[in-house]
Amino acid sequence: MKTINGVMLSKMMANASKLLDLNREKIDALNVFPVPDGDTGTNMSLTVKSAVKDLKLNNKNVKISEVCDIVTKGALRGARGNSGVITSQVFRGICLVLSKAQEVDVKVFVKALKTATDVAYSAVSKPKEGTMLTVCRAMSEGASASKAKEFEDLFKDVIDAGEVALAYTPEQLPVLKKAGVVDSGGMGLLTIFKGMNKALLGEEIESIVEETVQETPVEADHADIMSLGAIEFGYCTEFFIINIKKKTTLAAIDRLREYLMSIGDSVIVVGDLDFVKVHVHTNRPGNAISHALELGEVDKVKIENMLEQNRELMKKYEAEKKEMGMLSVCSGKGFEQIFKDVGVDGVVEGGQTMNPSASDIADAIQRINASNVFVFPNNKNITLAAEQSKQLVEGRIVHVIPTKNVPQGILAALAFNPEESPSVNKVNMLHAIENVVAGQVTYAVRTSKTDGFNLKSGDIIALNDKKILAKSDDICDCVIKLVEKLATDSHSVINLYYGADVSEEDAETICASVQDRFPSLDVELFFGGQAVYYFVVSLE
Repeated sequence: MKTINGVMLSKMMANASKLLDLNREKIDALNVFPVPDGDTGTNMSLTVKSAVKDLKLNNKNVKISEVCDIVTKGALRGARGNSGVITSQVFRGICLVLSKAQEVDVKVFVKALKTATDVAYSAVSKPKEGTMLTVCRAMSEGASASKAKEFEDLFKDVIDAGEVALAYTPEQLPVLKKAGVVDSGGMGLLTIFKGMNKALLGEEIESIVEETVQETPVEADHADIMSLGAIEFGYCTEFFIINIKKKTTLAAIDRLREYLMSIGDSVIVVGDLDFVKVHVHTNRPGNAISHALELGEVDKVKIENMLEQNRELMKKYEAEKKEMGMLSVCSGKGFEQIFKDVGVDGVVEGGQTMNPSASDIADAIQRINASNVFVFPNNKNITLAAEQSKQLVEGRIVHVIPTKNVPQGILAALAFNPEESPSVNKVNMLHAIENVVAGQVTYAVRTSKTDGFNLKSGDIIALNDKKILAKSDDICDCVIKLVEKLATDSHSVINLYYGADVSEEDAETICASVQDRFPSLDVELFFGGQAVYYFVVSLE
């Protein structure tokens, strides 16, 4: 194949999405600790799926320029996380070149890869080598050095160069070398190109899941603003700018952003000379739209009157306001229900596999109609974001209780007494979390030597928040070994929270075995429903 057209590019994108999805968990598992904590593969997969979804909705657009436009906008709309954003910029760079070519041959594609590298690097304020950027550059250099005249040969050279660069990433980032893994984003990018190559070779890839992706809507911060009383800017205004005028420049887009900031707040202006997404809270939505029309056509306009919504909700808000509330971070339907049962007002989904941002936590705090809100991060990697959320919250006094795991969060919530003052409750909660130790049972995702253990992929491992404590080839045996490591004479209760990958029958069998091994302690079994971890174990 010496040239490709819009139909072939669409097939290449579809295959890239399918292969990335098939390898998503494998890419997620490439993290710096041998437990499945990552989300790089998931973020990249959702980003590419968004572009493919738009291609399917516009399947009559078969010109290379039309396909490139759809891919660029779709990837930007669906970009998730840092890896997803960089992925969208790689496609943007490729499409910038392909869309302008009368005929896409090998020479044009080589130029497109060079532009993709430049665009991806420019999207990161401080580019770091040993990442997916390095792999992208290496594949571009491999393409430039190739003497191929057909796409099948070109992609072979590109993928070979990517493989070499990916294998070298541990030498560039010490944290990768220490963990014995390659860069996950680089692996994801290489997977994308392997999927595209399979389309060139005429190979079909069967999807393991339906090729759809739900849009994540841009949420106007109505609930947050309404809880504060008076609204300075009353209209939430959202729209896209499409069919950008030829005279429009990036500087003009920046000037639009500056203008919107002068007439409102919560300003978001993202995109490029092909497509721009705009969001602003303002009292002059017409002015915002008229200025945008100077750059191009305005599409999918949505204006919401927050003033009227605020008046109605404020009445209800003031009537229901209380002195104290609680917010917990956790993963798993079982844990979520447990927190609700013990009186927690709100739950933010998150944990080891998905750390919520400070903004996510702040938004959840604002939804709790209380003057004082106690926050249980339940993970040491989330505590800092919880502390930072204080700066994003208005009208609340936020008390972060430094819980390192879900069992600590449950005990903190149980220590709450609405009859006591916030200061007394905080002291009681801090004392309560000192009376529990906890650990988890999961599996190793790769061969490594960590904390004195020689691990191989699939080993069952027990760990606490600091290190790996035991390994086994059996979940029950590993749970017992974990309890042996954690138990002291001061403990009287063992709580076992089983995860989504453990059946109730197996959990009850393991609970009975633990009780037989520790007859002097009371063993309680609960459904946590958490992903990744077979069991979360706590002792009180």
